[in-house]
Amino acid sequence: MSQLVSDVRVGIVGAGANTTSKHIPLLQAIAGVEIIGVANRSEASSSAVASRFGIPKTYEHWEQAVADPDTNAIVIGTWPYLHCPVTLAALDADKHVLTEARMAMNADEARCMLDASLAKPSLVAQVVPSPITLFADATIQRLIFEGYLGQLLAVESRVRGDFLDSDSPMHWRQNRDLSGNNILALGIYYEAIMRWVGRATNVMVRAKTFTEQRLNETGEPQTIEVPEHIDIAADLECGAQLHLQQSAVAALLEDDAFYLFGSEGTLRLTGDRLYGGRRGDRHLTEISIANGERGEWRVEDDFVAAIRGERSVMHTTFAEGVHYMEFTDAVARSIRSGRLEAV
Repeated sequence: MSQLVSDVRVGIVGAGANTTSKHIPLLQAIAGVEIIGVANRSEASSSAVASRFGIPKTYEHWEQAVADPDTNAIVIGTWPYLHCPVTLAALDADKHVLTEARMAMNADEARCMLDASLAKPSLVAQVVPSPITLFADATIQRLIFEGYLGQLLAVESRVRGDFLDSDSPMHWRQNRDLSGNNILALGIYYEAIMRWVGRATNVMVRAKTFTEQRLNETGEPQTIEVPEHIDIAADLECGAQLHLQQSAVAALLEDDAFYLFGSEGTLRLTGDRLYGGRRGDRHLTEISIANGERGEWRVEDDFVAAIRGERSVMHTTFAEGVHYMEFTDAVARSIRSGRLEAV
């Protein structure tokens, strides 16, 4: 049977960098998909995006995109503070949802989103996945399964920053009113680690903010509550220990990297390269990733395919999103309490 014309009709809510660089052009490249309209933060920015991509409608408010009878799917590219209300409204209107990471402001919102999606099982509910390790995920999973590491003992992740700039204005990620409990890129790094080794059971956190106030978008000084440097120690369900360091101020750190340490081997992932070594080796060497095993960005294809009933969502389900938000909440609790907190 031939594909129906415009069987997937999308309303865009929030047209940030990821939406304009990936979601809109990649959706428009799929046969039978049409972007019906866009609602951005202002009428001017909505019109600019519509003109750039040939989108026929603009909406003054996100509610109009959800209510538009011409749309049957909503793509949410806003900051986290709107992910939950837009998702709930879209699902209530019987529309499929693709929401940007981070899933929500906190785990309570994420659970509400999951519950709403479970009440509408015919609708697709997907979170944009962590993209940083997609190319190597299948290879790392296979090597772990084949025993390359032996017993997994520890996982390490470090994310670099830049020199402290206390005079720069507040970024939305530094504004708890917009980002909730999310800190730096914590959620997407933890999501990647979950794919390989499973979930954490508890966390102990130390965190630091070095700039007390920054100017918000209205030019007013606002207190910074989101840490600029964070160290997390966690226990994993598999028995290994996890250490995550995220920093906005770790300037000149050599690179962002993941390490997996086992009784018989070590894996290191950095940039677009995977390295490994086993007992008896003197150093790590690059591990080639076969073309058939190399993952890639397929978010828009997967969303449309799930809507059409061709396959289920692989990355990322709402259930997975709920867990990384539970991890994020546990981190926030540990920062406040100074104690070990359960995930």
